[in-house]
Amino acid sequence: MDLQITAALVPLLSWAVHGSVLAHRLASARRDPLTGLHTRAGWTARAAHCVRRHPAAAVLLVDLDHFKTLNDTHGHAAGDAALVAAADRLRAWCGRNGTAGRLGGDEFVAVVQDLTAADLDVLTAALHRPLDYAGRLLPLAASVGVCRVAELPVPLLTDALAAADAAMYAAKGRGRRGSRLSH
Repeated sequence: MDLQITAALVPLLSWAVHGSVLAHRLASARRDPLTGLHTRAGWTARAAHCVRRHPAAAVLLVDLDHFKTLNDTHGHAAGDAALVAAADRLRAWCGRNGTAGRLGGDEFVAVVQDLTAADLDVLTAALHRPLDYAGRLLPLAASVGVCRVAELPVPLLTDALAAADAAMYAAKGRGRRGSRLSH
C-alpha cells in the first residue's frame, strides 16, 4: 500500500475508533447499570417523543413498596435482585408499545402509546408477584400512578409526570399495593 494512503488512513481509523468509543459511553450513560433500563435523561427524550406522537399515551410512575424493609431484612443483594426483577417486569409490560426507565432508588417510570392496549392490571399483578431469591420467596409490591396524557389541559411530559406522581402517592395512601389513575 502506498505510504501516503497509509498516512491518510491512520487518522481516519483513529477518529472512527474514537467516535465509536464516545457513542458507546453516551449510550452507557443513558442506561442504568443495574437494571439496563433507560436513565432519566434517556427515558425523558423517548417519552417526550411518545407523548407528542400518540394522543392516547399514558405516563406511569412506579415506586416499590416496603423496599427499605426488604433491603434491610434480606440484604443489599436481595434489594438489587428486587430492582432488577421490577425493571424486567416493567420492561416486559411496556414491550414494543412503550419505554421504561429508572429514575433512581426504587422509582421507575414508563410511557406507553395507548393505555387501553396495555392492561394495567397485568402490570400490577406482575409487580406484586413474589421474587424467588436464594431459594426463598420474597414479597414484592409496588404503587403505580398513571396519567393519561389526553386528560391534561396541555399534553406536556412534565405535567404528566407530576400527575402520575400525585396518583402514585394516592395509591400509597390507600394502603399501597395497587395502581391509581390521575384525575
